[in-house]
Amino acid sequence: MALKQTSPTDEFIKGLWRDNPVFIQVLGMCPALAVSNTAINALAMGAATTFVLVMAGLSVSLLRNFIPREARIVSYICIIATFVTCVDYAIMAISIELHRALGAFIALIVVNCLILGRSEAFASKNNPGRAVMDGLGMGVGFTVALFLIGVVREVLGSGTLFGVDMFADGFQTWTVMVLPSGGFFAMAIWLLVVNWIRQRQADAEKQAGEQTGEAAS
Repeated sequence: MALKQTSPTDEFIKGLWRDNPVFIQVLGMCPALAVSNTAINALAMGAATTFVLVMAGLSVSLLRNFIPREARIVSYICIIATFVTCVDYAIMAISIELHRALGAFIALIVVNCLILGRSEAFASKNNPGRAVMDGLGMGVGFTVALFLIGVVREVLGSGTLFGVDMFADGFQTWTVMVLPSGGFFAMAIWLLVVNWIRQRQADAEKQAGEQTGEAAS
């Protein structure tokens, strides 16, 4: 029996929740923990990664029949590096301060296992439309995850959100949250929340299935 073909919309949605690259697959942890000390840094890194994901996926899909199997990984890295360079110069042109804040982690997008993994596992085996939707979904899911981590770290660590004060002057900030170690604390909080929600969903689906079985009998 042939497997059911998922729609391009399904490919987009899966990256948001079911296969979220950060909270479910735990990929791209280096930028997720290193540059998410503020919400704006998290959004910038997420947007940059999304652009590279989409463009690399599109390029790999278009060239998949022309890239020799033996040279595919090297070819994918060259394609990814090309778009990372474009992003690097674009961020530098938009904001020098933001470019300095993201630092070397922009260049490290080249070796992000999420991007290379989607190129190898999906884009090289599917048409351009599906590859773009997969990259877009994974990128948006990655951005949302970084943003959520960044919000927790900035609010608790600096008492601000997008630079706007969130508390009265007497609020005692948690300095640890803006340090690298704070990324692990914020990540742990969100993993706990996501796993709790997924467990609730699984229990609800199991209960609904049991009720359906009892009704049918």
